[in-house]
Amino acid sequence: MRMKSFAIAAALALSTAIAGCSTIGSQIFTNDYAAVDDAGYQLPRIPIEKVPMKYHRQEVNYDSPEQPGTIIVDTQNKFLYFVEGDGRAIRYGIGVGREGFEWHGTAHIALKREWPTWTPPREMIKRQPELAKFADGMEPGLQNPLGARALYLFNKGGDMGYRLHGSPEWNSIGKAMSSGCIRLMNQDIIDLYDRASVGAKVIVM
Repeated sequence: MRMKSFAIAAALALSTAIAGCSTIGSQIFTNDYAAVDDAGYQLPRIPIEKVPMKYHRQEVNYDSPEQPGTIIVDTQNKFLYFVEGDGRAIRYGIGVGREGFEWHGTAHIALKREWPTWTPPREMIKRQPELAKFADGMEPGLQNPLGARALYLFNKGGDMGYRLHGSPEWNSIGKAMSSGCIRLMNQDIIDLYDRASVGAKVIVM
């Protein structure tokens, strides 16, 4: 009887691990990447099984002197941390700026937008003239480079031109491909958007 109870407990533990619910010291939200109906847009399911596990959204142990609500971007390891306090944080996988477009510093969230319009900067249009058709803005939608949400970063000089935003290109997570903005999977930026507040401090390392 004791052996049968042990076998049942072991099977339950194994099924929990397979479901991606938790690991030692962390909780992994692998099951949160299903299709989503959001504001009339049907976000497709992300094939999360093709994304390395370390980039799946998860709650982790994370000691930081920063206040809860602070966002810390680790560009080297391609992680974004939302500080919860008490030694915990929500960690997201991200894509970062490609060579020549990296940046580091401190900013704050000045604006939050759901299904934002994307307007390429003049400098980007010079590099990619085919984007001139979007000079007045690209309408929100599933192919919009800013995805389902955007958090706009400002410093003392005003708009930095950088965003924390969603992206339809889930396969760019963990890579350096952007023009300096920090991109997340759309289901992740929706989660971060709901947690983050206007005025929150953002540290990019």
